[in-house]
Amino acid sequence: MRTDHADTTHPEALVLAVSLELAATKWKVALHDGRRDNPAVHTVAEPQAASRLQAVLALIAQHREKWALPADVRVVVSYEAGQDAFWIYRALQARGIECHVVDPASIPVERHKRRAKTDRLDAIKLVINLRAWLRGERDRMRVIRVPSLQDEASRHLMRDRGQLQKEVLQHRDRMRKLLATFGCWDEVGSRKFADRLIRGEVRCHDGAPLPPEFHERLVRECERLALAEEQLAALEKTRQTSLPEPARTRISHLTRLNGIGQVGASRLALELFWREFSNRRQVGACVGLVPQPYDSGESQVDQGISRQGNRRVRALLVEMAWSWIRYQPTSALTQWFNHRTEGTGPNRRARRITIVAVARRLAIALWRYLKDGVIPAGAQLKSA
Repeated sequence: MRTDHADTTHPEALVLAVSLELAATKWKVALHDGRRDNPAVHTVAEPQAASRLQAVLALIAQHREKWALPADVRVVVSYEAGQDAFWIYRALQARGIECHVVDPASIPVERHKRRAKTDRLDAIKLVINLRAWLRGERDRMRVIRVPSLQDEASRHLMRDRGQLQKEVLQHRDRMRKLLATFGCWDEVGSRKFADRLIRGEVRCHDGAPLPPEFHERLVRECERLALAEEQLAALEKTRQTSLPEPARTRISHLTRLNGIGQVGASRLALELFWREFSNRRQVGACVGLVPQPYDSGESQVDQGISRQGNRRVRALLVEMAWSWIRYQPTSALTQWFNHRTEGTGPNRRARRITIVAVARRLAIALWRYLKDGVIPAGAQLKSA
């Protein structure tokens, strides 16, 4: 029985929905116009990613002609966010094709103990959910807001800075632990230590020289450490000038507040506040600091925060909240924290739970500060 026959019983706006199930070497493509029982599913296995995208466009044109769709029919493509990031979205948008990037965790799945899962089934489910989402059923999936190419590139400056800092600490810690195996506790990481190591002045606990193999490994570690420190210093010099003007303006406004430094303001401006939020609920949900209750029948459980969104921003906001409590003692947020934690004594768990709420409120306050210029209640600005 054929399933590609026209069905005129659904008076919906004509839309050609396309879903992509992406893999490293091949893509599954599901196409559905809403007038047939099942979508058409194809496999695209060209060696290059750009060639696979061209093959998808060819499939769209082929089915538009095969199904006798108008030339100006609305084409909507969706795919799940993953390692391919947003280049497919930008390529399709440049060709005038509507595209949506979907949060994979937002797609409902069956709750059977064992369920079939294949790329073909995933592509079919995604295209069906896309059509439902276009009809207004917003609970079928959640669409990710795609950053501009400049915003996506700028935030890698701070991510690269954090990675270089991590590499520097790892090299120093590795050298320190290696030396400890020979009873040597010299301070590592400085240029003076590297010079002493090259001259052979770093020795074992009994004054004997280090074994040649061990000495060569330490020299290589020193060279890698010097390279990481050099790259970190170069990045610090060019970081501010490399940022676009809107990002520099946001960073300048944030650093005017006590308790917020240059690095924290840069990370917050590049990772979070490139987005436009409509209300405070969107801010809290974006950083994953909103509570997730479980209230069903007689079961009422507090599941904690949602932990959705950018984990880097979430960790940064918690660190900023502790700093805010210390350097903004007269602010309304600090007073609220002190009021909620007074009488808890040495109960550190209560303070750790409350500081998460402070982090969410701080994110909302900083959003209003950048958007409308409203300084957080009771907050102090740095002196000129």
